[in-house]
Amino acid sequence: MITTDFVPGSPCWLDLGAPDVRAAAAFYGAVLGWDYESMGEGEETEGGMFRKDGKIVAGLGKLTEGGARSAWMIYYSVADADATTQAVEDAGGTVRVAPRDLDEWGRMAQYTDPLGGQFAVWQPGTNKGAELVDEPGSLSWTELYTSDAAAAKEFYGGVFGWRFSDMPLPGGGGTYCLITPAGLPEERMHGGLMELPEENLALSGGRPYWHPVFNVTDCDAAVARVTENGGSVQMGPEDAEGVGRLAVCLDPSNADFVLLTPSQS
Repeated sequence: MITTDFVPGSPCWLDLGAPDVRAAAAFYGAVLGWDYESMGEGEETEGGMFRKDGKIVAGLGKLTEGGARSAWMIYYSVADADATTQAVEDAGGTVRVAPRDLDEWGRMAQYTDPLGGQFAVWQPGTNKGAELVDEPGSLSWTELYTSDAAAAKEFYGGVFGWRFSDMPLPGGGGTYCLITPAGLPEERMHGGLMELPEENLALSGGRPYWHPVFNVTDCDAAVARVTENGGSVQMGPEDAEGVGRLAVCLDPSNADFVLLTPSQS
């Protein structure tokens, strides 16, 4: 589960880089019931915040990086973004965006892991992160698809101190690794990673990638809204024992995300 106490190493924020901000705002509004609050529409500042029931759940900005695909960027809370940057470099990762202050809100940085997966960190100032998580219409899990699970565990374990526990997937479908922040019990696990062959990572050109899982009250109804509004479905909806009913989706610009109606047990 993800909570808003945002202990170090836990996911605390996410934002989407989209080629068409207004279209993305309309899509996620229709699918997840989000309200979009623009913070500017100039060429350099186009973007804003998504709210659910009045609470901030995510950010949205114009995709400006040449050759980049539209994707969600997941941020993990850290006590010191500069120290984390050093840890990333020491572990073989690279810095995409060097640590920088965003007014009094906090300090952020973005990285690429040694295999090519992109992620970010947030050192909180006056803003700790999302105001709503683990509820319908908000972030409830984060997930990494990677071509080398052992290398991913070594890297992220070194950077964040995460603890990992493997579980077999049903039907001989491989192994899924659960992620828990350092020093917390397993009921506070916040994400997972799964090893896939590079040919199954075509969305990112064979490189690993993180994506968000959004809680929804009715997975099938949410999937219908995805397709009705120009998105597509890569997998599902299907039931996952002990997890819930889920579907892997793409928005109209091919940014990937998962919809999950958690099991009641």
